[in-house]
Amino acid sequence: MSRTAIVTGGTRGIGAAIARALKDAGYKVAANYAGNDDAARIFNEETGIPVYKWSVADYDACAAGIAQVEADLGPVSVLVNNAGITRDAMFHKMTREQWNEVIGTNLSGVFNMTHPLWTGMRDRKFGRIITISSINGQKGQMGQANYSAAKAGDIGFTKALAQEGARAGITVNAICPGYIATDMVMAVPEKVRESIIAQIPVGRLGEAEEIARCVLFLASDDAGFITGSTLTANGGQYLA
Repeated sequence: MSRTAIVTGGTRGIGAAIARALKDAGYKVAANYAGNDDAARIFNEETGIPVYKWSVADYDACAAGIAQVEADLGPVSVLVNNAGITRDAMFHKMTREQWNEVIGTNLSGVFNMTHPLWTGMRDRKFGRIITISSINGQKGQMGQANYSAAKAGDIGFTKALAQEGARAGITVNAICPGYIATDMVMAVPEKVRESIIAQIPVGRLGEAEEIARCVLFLASDDAGFITGSTLTANGGQYLA
């Protein structure tokens, strides 16, 4: 029987690449999304992957959504915490709403998704928790105090929870992508994009599929001895 995986923020960008890769590898995949119904519909039509709408910032919605996924596809063995938002502003102009929205989705959302699944994974003696953090959670980024704090928190969460899950057969790892050629990055002005690429030693943006391959490895049985780790995938831009 194939394992069931949930990918949050799984209908666009890096999340969509991860969901596709997991399906191609034989997993039963559920792709969560928060708001873009048109993108979710197109993704579902193109891939056949079922989509489920809820906000990861809402604990009760996460618990209900997970229960529906498990009723439809079976017990969840792999969770990919990919959902994330930005509300960038210089700190002296940042509002409490901008802070709380980013922390609520990018950090609390990881708790909200992981916590309802934890007991089942412990009982079954198997689980894979993979959280997509960021290069900016490692090095910080001007104008992103909220985002950098949340993504750094994801790494701390990973290291702590890995120690609790190890004896139960649950691995907990993080991936820190650098700048990836998603629609959001490709939409910035070309000169800005060129300045970003100039900082990347390999001389190009990453591809979403490259992050998906990192997830596939960490989700596999071959990665059973790797837990509490942060996999850096940024083309050499920041060496952690």
